[in-house]
Amino acid sequence: MTAIQFPTSGNYTLTNTRVHSSLTPGLAASFDTDGFALANVTVAAGRISSIAPASPAANAIDLKGRIILPCFVDCHTHIDKGHIWPRTPNPDGSFPGALIATGNDRAARWTAEDVARRMDFSLRSAYAHGTKALRTHIDSVPPQEEISWPVFEEMRERWRGRIELQGACLLGIDGVRDAAWFERLAKQVAAANGVLGAVAYMVPDLDELLDRMFRTAIDHGLDLDFHADETADISAVGLRKIAEAALRHSFAGKILVGHCCSLARQPDADVLDTLDKVARAGIAVVSLPMCNLYLQDRRHDGTTPRWRGVTLLHEMKARGIPVSVASDNTRDPFYAYGDLDMLEVYRMATRILHLDHPVSDWPKSVASSPAEVMRLDGADSISAGDAADFVIFKGRSWTELLSRPESDRIVVRDGKAIARELPDYAELDDLMVK
Repeated sequence: MTAIQFPTSGNYTLTNTRVHSSLTPGLAASFDTDGFALANVTVAAGRISSIAPASPAANAIDLKGRIILPCFVDCHTHIDKGHIWPRTPNPDGSFPGALIATGNDRAARWTAEDVARRMDFSLRSAYAHGTKALRTHIDSVPPQEEISWPVFEEMRERWRGRIELQGACLLGIDGVRDAAWFERLAKQVAAANGVLGAVAYMVPDLDELLDRMFRTAIDHGLDLDFHADETADISAVGLRKIAEAALRHSFAGKILVGHCCSLARQPDADVLDTLDKVARAGIAVVSLPMCNLYLQDRRHDGTTPRWRGVTLLHEMKARGIPVSVASDNTRDPFYAYGDLDMLEVYRMATRILHLDHPVSDWPKSVASSPAEVMRLDGADSISAGDAADFVIFKGRSWTELLSRPESDRIVVRDGKAIARELPDYAELDDLMVK
């Protein structure tokens, strides 16, 4: 396939682009069984001025059926802890091992400079891969909140116009017991236009702590973001508890809950009860397929893991629950790999979660669904009036697109192809001294 001579400025039309029905609302075209149609996409002054079924167009750039997708939205990451693996690996690949290793590294090394450099490295990677918006959790146990939140705010300004950066505080929900400290944290999060978050461990007073979180979010006008049930233990019902709390408080803000792994192991009656409450509460769920495949059901007795560690996205989607997939951790004790490449995430999610046969509108899980819960406008589709922010791939079908890394993709922002320069790991070598 010949290389594309992409314009560096001005107006242009892309013809024979292959677009997906779930990501091109309003396009009246003949879509095939995989949801694709060939289209002309016209760009003017950095925005999509029109999209129409493919037809001959003078001086158009012929993509010859290559797929284009809107730039990605990654709604669950941890770029404050990214890339610490070389200096603090997980000793056994377990969840407890990750918690201990990360806590030790944070206490010993997370200065403002250390956090800032690793955050910036992560954002440059995400940007080069085609991500337009990203939410990161920020470890906010004392005294780290006083270090990391100012760094986050500085990074958000530095990256404004390239990546829309959101922050959600992260602490074990037992930290909410200190009402005075938690109120100070909530004010800090609100001042940073952040999101209130916690890990909903199954502590005895979980209901009371969730009530405090919901009341605090209401008082400060904050959305909520939880980690829940990242375990194989069927008695972990944090997702249901969060839904019940949302219903008790008639919460009108956005709620995103990540992981929800144990749900896949619970009895059907319990699953249906939980999903009914989640749907009524208007909660969105994000699955983190790569990290949970790495951590869940890891065994140390010479036997093979028996389950995949992902939640019940198909059942959720059937109930009208908004669902997404996201990167989660990157080269830290919770996940030794990853590069904040949302195409890799979607490719892995398709294989692990069977997001195919049919593909249906699953592509929304890396675009419009996370954009909705993050309250983003115009960051989720390829439509007339949207910013010309999209990614051009060589693949012309799902089997082509999801079979190769697409390392030579073209990322277009404001109508122009960006210089896709992935940062060199060697840049962080001086931070990795053990």
